[in-house]
Amino acid sequence: MSSRLVPTTAKRVFDAPFKIGVISDTHIYAGSKREIAPGVKRLFQRAGIDIIVHLGDANTRSVLQEVAEIAPLIAVTGNNDDDELQYTLPQTTRFTVGGKIFAAVHGHGGRSARDVAIERWAGKADCVLFGHSHLPLIERVQGTLLVNPGSPTDRRWHPHFGVAVITVDSSGIHPELMLFDDPNHLDSIRFDQEGTR
Repeated sequence: MSSRLVPTTAKRVFDAPFKIGVISDTHIYAGSKREIAPGVKRLFQRAGIDIIVHLGDANTRSVLQEVAEIAPLIAVTGNNDDDELQYTLPQTTRFTVGGKIFAAVHGHGGRSARDVAIERWAGKADCVLFGHSHLPLIERVQGTLLVNPGSPTDRRWHPHFGVAVITVDSSGIHPELMLFDDPNHLDSIRFDQEGTR
């Protein structure tokens, strides 16, 4: 689902090689001092991200507008998003990259975000992207890759903030968590001309 107000792309089929930036649970309300750190934006730009997926709890449209300035955006709604985002964005979405099926869901409404991702998509998608728990994770269940980037702004129960970068090429899907204490430390992560570390 797309809207003029929420700057998401309607495109859902992409060719490989392709690079996905994954971000979730930014929790930035209107008037908040919290922000997506410039170091996170610079990381995505240096990596040569082709699309960014926001996995919910952006909280307001302005956050998604900011992210969409980096690369085209796919987004799902989370349980803390404002009414506009709850109404405009889907709860889940699918897209394909090089024939690989990706699913995106926030992850609320079950025992855990991981359980929601598994129950809805394990065995039905090649990769499931989910958030909600703020716990960074890469795991394979029933042949499906699960990726939770954590949160770049609210680490809660985890010692690090996080985002993820996923490369899709002819050899498969290659996720990498970018965990950090200080977003300025992300500037030390280097990529070559192809966006590979």
